[in-house]
Amino acid sequence: MAHVRTPDARFENLPDYAFEPHYVDVDGLRMHYVDEGPKDAAPILLLHGEPSWSYLYRFMIPPLAEAGLRVIAPDLIGFGKSDKPSRKSDYSFAGHVSWMRAFMQSLDLNNITLFCQDWGSLIGLRLAAENEDRFARIALANGGLPTGDQQMPKAFIYWRRFALYSPWFPIGRIIQKATVSELPDDVVAAYDAPFPSAKYKAGARAFPSLVPITPDDPASDANRAAWEVFKRWEKPFLTCFSNRDPVTRGFEKPWQERVPGAQGQAHTIIKGAGHFLQEEAGPELASLLIDFVGAG
Repeated sequence: MAHVRTPDARFENLPDYAFEPHYVDVDGLRMHYVDEGPKDAAPILLLHGEPSWSYLYRFMIPPLAEAGLRVIAPDLIGFGKSDKPSRKSDYSFAGHVSWMRAFMQSLDLNNITLFCQDWGSLIGLRLAAENEDRFARIALANGGLPTGDQQMPKAFIYWRRFALYSPWFPIGRIIQKATVSELPDDVVAAYDAPFPSAKYKAGARAFPSLVPITPDDPASDANRAAWEVFKRWEKPFLTCFSNRDPVTRGFEKPWQERVPGAQGQAHTIIKGAGHFLQEEAGPELASLLIDFVGAG
């Protein structure tokens, strides 16, 4: 598969991101991940979405590691320091799940606490449903698992069209538009770092069009099957959503209502944060996760 690799120099001196890089091979592609905290501790898997990368978790990784967790934050294929297949047609929902399954198996992760947001939730929830024995609990933030049977918000439809057709696709500014607070210029630049030019953005361009929006989408049946798993999921399931996200506002309710393991959990709505709540409420989220893991 033809792919590009972002030069390491693009990642030098990024603010608050001095984590040692780690790499594994998945289907001939190099996948990068952060791996902090005790290596023999229970892992917490932090999955980013679109069009971010593990930089999004820079405020959550240190406190989680200090709490004694093994913190693993991969860059999805096509993002961050991971390799980037060159064609949009190289990317599929099933392909992303397969890449992440290969990553999980390569590190032989078990007793996983999953924290997932945006496309990290579409991939992560499928991964958990299809590999139940490896997961101990799930925390879902500003995301979900659409099957195409639901009507998607207008804000998402507009975003999907923009990603497909706009000649201009500025990653850092897209992140900025989806946060409530004003991001410093060097942070915006850090989100741009993995994408030196248009040829590095095929994966970011492709993601919105891979979300099932019709009942006959290629991913719909697999997502429906995952929902059936979650309807009997007894393990702890927590929702942590923000109140300023026009795309996923209200998406937490079906999970709270349908997942047995969500009953009695300390579900949280974080005030004053946008879609990328890790950027604006990272320490708060880390604290919630530490309590969630500690609760059993």
